[in-house]
Parts: sequence; structure tokens; C-alpha cells
Amino acid sequence: QVQLVESGGGVVPAGGSLKLSCAASGRIFSSRVMGWFRQAPGKEREFVATISRFGNTYFADSVKGRFTISRDGANDTVYLQMNSLKSEDTAHYYCAAAAYGGAWPTGGRSQYEYWGQGTQVTVSS
Repeated sequence: QVQLVESGGGVVPAGGSLKLSCAASGRIFSSRVMGWFRQAPGKEREFVATISRFGNTYFADSVKGRFTISRDGANDTVYLQMNSLKSEDTAHYYCAAAAYGGAWPTGGRSQYEYWGQGTQVTVSS
């Protein structure tokens, strides 16, 4: 019933760009706020970006101005465009679908109900 599958991760030089994709079920994509989180080894999973059902967006301060989030209803996909990448951006990136009724901006881990398995992003020096 619920499926979130991330793709697009890889190794990129510092200053470079990468675009992640998250394919979701039609029902999940059309009705829920979607978000991106990331987790580096030994660290807590942290909020990166979120997009509402209306296309409103919100970003963590650490990525604001460098990352963008978008969604494509026709393809049931949400994207994370990452530019000007830094070594600090190295992490496993997760796509998530929020539970209903959460407050905007939806930046808390506890606000998300479904999670993908993630995709690795490594920024080299």
C-alpha cells in the first residue's frame, strides 16, 4: 500500500550538484506532505527539506539557498536538487511521507509516517 523508493545518490565533488528522486505511491504522493532527511554515521537523522501538497517548501538552515525540493504528481515523484555541495552534506538521504494533521513546516522526524530505505550521497574533497 505504501512505497517510497529513493534513487540518484552517488559520489560528487565538493561544489558539484546532484539530484535525488523519490518514487511514491499515487495515494501517498497526492495526499501527503513529503520530506527529505539525511543521516551521517553516528549522527541523528536530520531534517533537510519538505514540500506541501500545494507546493510550499521549507528548508533546513544548513541547506537553504543550495537545495531545492519539488514534486511531480504526474509521475508520483518528489525530487531534491542539491547544489554547491559540501563535505558536510555527505549522508544517507531518506525520503519520507508525513502523517496527516501535522503542523507546517513539517520538519520533525516524528511528523513522518512512512520512510524509504534511502540513497547514499558522498561529497568528496
